Amino acid sequence: MTAEEEQRVIRDVIRGDADAFEALVLDNQKKVYNLALKMLGNEEDAQDISQEAFLKAYTRLKGFRGESLFSVWMYRITYNLCIDFLRKKQREPTMSLTYLDDDGDAADIEIPDTRSDPEDSAIQRETSRIINESIGELSQIHREILTMREITGMSYADIAATLNISEGTVKSRIARSRENLADILSKKGTFPESFRQKDHKRQGGDGL
Repeated sequence: MTAEEEQRVIRDVIRGDADAFEALVLDNQKKVYNLALKMLGNEEDAQDISQEAFLKAYTRLKGFRGESLFSVWMYRITYNLCIDFLRKKQREPTMSLTYLDDDGDAADIEIPDTRSDPEDSAIQRETSRIINESIGELSQIHREILTMREITGMSYADIAATLNISEGTVKSRIARSRENLADILSKKGTFPESFRQKDHKRQGGDGL
């Protein structure tokens, strides 16, 4: 949905057409759920937070000024709700390597084991376990930003808008997150050099 289409739907909802809000939900529900799932690590909690996020967006829609895309606004609402939820439960976010792609199918983030090309499923599971465990050892801020970039595929601009920081800060945090993760994996004997380098290539492609 384009920004113009979003604005048109939002105007319809504000004018009293409550059913029009469904279009915004359908356009963003997978991304919202995906972000909540990665931050909370629990499907039921993610569903609850997703529903709460859309309810909050609906009740506050008149306050949406359109300075960013509606999706970015939803990311910010979802992110804040997840942080509040985790604080209440007094635990930090966790992150799984499994996520839902745009078609709603389960997929895995591709972080290769450079020691070999394991075809055996048991080896693959062990590699995934080590990587997932290593991600859990990152600081909260680094886990969150890796979630946004690698799992939900958010752009630098969207992440910056969600966290209320500059794009330069986003890029530096992502780079530091990768370095820290690579260091942890190196100590465990699983060091994906391509993972460390991948975002540097992306940054070059972005004209940096």
